[in-house]
Amino acid sequence: MSYKAEEIEQHNKRSDAWITIDRKVYDVTKFIEEHPGGEETILENAGSDATDNFNDIGHSEDAKELLKKFYLGELEGRVPTANSPYKVDPISKPPNTQWLVVAFGVLGVFVAYMYLS
Repeated sequence: MSYKAEEIEQHNKRSDAWITIDRKVYDVTKFIEEHPGGEETILENAGSDATDNFNDIGHSEDAKELLKKFYLGELEGRVPTANSPYKVDPISKPPNTQWLVVAFGVLGVFVAYMYLS
């Protein structure tokens, strides 16, 4: 069976998660809670192509064999790029405030030095 990107992109929820890897389509819904790397990695890729993420991690042969259990068919046409509601949005990440801690620390040392001198 073959699937188009538009079909795969609709399956981007915890209760219905499909991914593609190397142009093969997988329904990984039942594997979300069992995934050794945590459910976030699957959910962030739900409804989209996970080829790069899957290959970058360097999954074992056992993991590749397990993937066959979730196989649905082949990808037809373009690669899916769904915006999973679980993807991390860089705009909504909290700002890096580490510099504030350092600045207030330096200010505190300066004030203490001036006060004690």
